[in-house]
Amino acid sequence: MTNLKKVGLTALAGSLVATSAFAGAMSVSGTANLTYTANTGKNDYDGTAATEIGTDGNRWGMNQSIGFSGSGEMDNGWTVSVSQTLANGSSTGIGLTIDMGDAGSINYESVTGARGIGKIDDVMPTAVEEVWNGIDSNGATASGGVSGKVSGGSSGFHYANTVGDVTVGLGYAPKGGGTSAQGGVSGAGAGASAVSAYVSMSPMDGLDVGAGVGEKANAAGSSNTDDHRTIYAKYTWGPVTVGYQMSDVETYGTTVDDESTTYSILFAVNDEMSVSYGEWTNEDTTATDEEISGFNASYTMGSMSFALQISDGDNIGNSSGVESEHTELGVSFAF
Repeated sequence: MTNLKKVGLTALAGSLVATSAFAGAMSVSGTANLTYTANTGKNDYDGTAATEIGTDGNRWGMNQSIGFSGSGEMDNGWTVSVSQTLANGSSTGIGLTIDMGDAGSINYESVTGARGIGKIDDVMPTAVEEVWNGIDSNGATASGGVSGKVSGGSSGFHYANTVGDVTVGLGYAPKGGGTSAQGGVSGAGAGASAVSAYVSMSPMDGLDVGAGVGEKANAAGSSNTDDHRTIYAKYTWGPVTVGYQMSDVETYGTTVDDESTTYSILFAVNDEMSVSYGEWTNEDTTATDEEISGFNASYTMGSMSFALQISDGDNIGNSSGVESEHTELGVSFAF
């Protein structure tokens, strides 16, 4: 993306209680996306005349986002950066990162940022999106009802450091209530905090392996936690990348546990075009297996890119007979 504007951010030093002012820079970038999306779910198959027409309505949609980022160097050599994204006029991401050099980096996200194990919830190679993206139980809620995904929370702290070929990540998502403004608290109803960690490494050329563990509240406002675990491996040979990942979520106080497996293969046709295919299966110890498969393709031409995703799912949410199909074709412009 092209920087549209750069200005000094000497005031940033004062807001961070630095000992002296320092020069910084701010950049603005954006994207515009036009998509055609066909989505179906349970309501399209339940035999009720009122819902047989589908729930996805107008299939054409547009989204535009503007991202602001600023950074500057402190007296001790650390780098501080801030970022915020506005999508259709609403904030979707607010973050602060302190890069401490060899000591690693600390990041805080107040909106929509994966923490800890959530950074590797599904790292399978894909030309566009994860195979389960857009699949849902009712044809109206994006990714709603898909089971077996691990998570470390979406707002809070994340620490990362890379030493040689090994990367370590630690996540902490405080309690389960709403996010807080400066000097505020989230209010009543907060549940257990989410804590998690992962490690990834490249033991040989082309091979990437990793594993993560953590625990997260099993319901909003609950002090009880579910255990989350995942492990994966990816290997790249020339234009081909293959991956395999296993995850499990042990639910507190019940015998309902989820064990998911996913694999995919990506072929880079050239520097501009890639295609991929993947499958996702989640085995619930007390219900029907959830099965999803999908095809992705992408093509980039300068600042313009095209994306195609076709996914199909059975027994969504491990509920027998709940089917879902998702087809999305989009064009994006970066500026």
